[in-house]
Amino acid sequence: MSDDASFSLDDLHSGFGTRAVHAGQQPDPATGAVMTPIYQTSTYAQAAPGDHKGHEYSRVSNPTRTALEGNLAGLEGAKHGIAFSSGVAGIDAIMKSLRPGDHVVATDDLYGGTYRLLEQVFEPLDIHTTFVDMSDPDRVEAAFTENTKLLWVETPTNPLMRVVDIETLCEMAHGHDVEVAVDNTFASPYLQQPIALGADMVLHSATKYLGGHSDLILGAVCTDSDEWAEKLRFQVKSTGASPGPMDAFLTLRGTKTLHLRMERQCENARHLATMLDDHSKVGRVRYPGLPSHPGHELAKNQMSDFGGMISFELANDDMEKALTILDEVEVFTLAESLGGVESLIEHPASMTHASIPADEREKIGLSDSLIRLSVGVETIDNLEADLRRALDQV
Repeated sequence: MSDDASFSLDDLHSGFGTRAVHAGQQPDPATGAVMTPIYQTSTYAQAAPGDHKGHEYSRVSNPTRTALEGNLAGLEGAKHGIAFSSGVAGIDAIMKSLRPGDHVVATDDLYGGTYRLLEQVFEPLDIHTTFVDMSDPDRVEAAFTENTKLLWVETPTNPLMRVVDIETLCEMAHGHDVEVAVDNTFASPYLQQPIALGADMVLHSATKYLGGHSDLILGAVCTDSDEWAEKLRFQVKSTGASPGPMDAFLTLRGTKTLHLRMERQCENARHLATMLDDHSKVGRVRYPGLPSHPGHELAKNQMSDFGGMISFELANDDMEKALTILDEVEVFTLAESLGGVESLIEHPASMTHASIPADEREKIGLSDSLIRLSVGVETIDNLEADLRRALDQV
């Protein structure tokens, strides 16, 4: 992804690296501090009732958070950025715009926390979800009903790495007067721009690639819609789903190097995916950068690179041997989450996707032997040697 030479803080078409460092921010007017300060305060002095400097109470807004929201909007090419206490809090706020009887169509291969929220929190409130394989647009079309209000998209999907045609699905959904939200966590705004492809909202677990250092919890929704921005800010104000200033500050620090980290993580992941694909003990590698991946051509057109996430299964599809690999690695860390500078390895069926019933996991192809890698920025020779040594033990 090339960066243009010219730049204006108000120009969303300027170079990504420049926006990552500057968008939404300016030196602190009180001190000249280059980095946005951590405004660790709950309330703000007013000269008279209602006469304030833009902030009244930090559940509603905070200067550090406001700078972050401007930065994230700039990265996604959106008018508005709304920060939340977590990615799930952002999903929850979107879903709370719906009413009993409304219907959602969601990808059947998605983050387990999203599935849990849709099935265990909103299904009992009479907001129903149909889960479909969105790599087939015809299945999505068939799932729409007269009550469908929202299309929930993940691409690449978690953890099966399917690639979904955002532009095609947005056109389809809008033809049915259905709004579209895209979870862009796996790709990050550096690799994929869903709003430019027609999405109404883009969600991030900023805990992942945006923060990039596994030291914060934060979520965000970006949108061009004034109406959606108003709805979402109302949810932050009314339900208290607001992030603290320290997490906002840490996310701002993270976005400044997003493009640099993603370049290295994509490079490392391409190398490891190729190695795993050639390994005799590996059955199937799920990585959009491999020409054998069903969504490879779509990913080439829709993304600027293929990301840092890989899933794979062993040739013998043996769960116990898969767990042995998790136990044998030394450079990779066995842990949930993703997108940090360190490489992580996990077992979705018993960890991140355990909230999805076993029969549902089996139905979508999420086997009990599937291993998911979040590839970090370490020296590639060390990462490869670590995986090869672990595979030698099975």
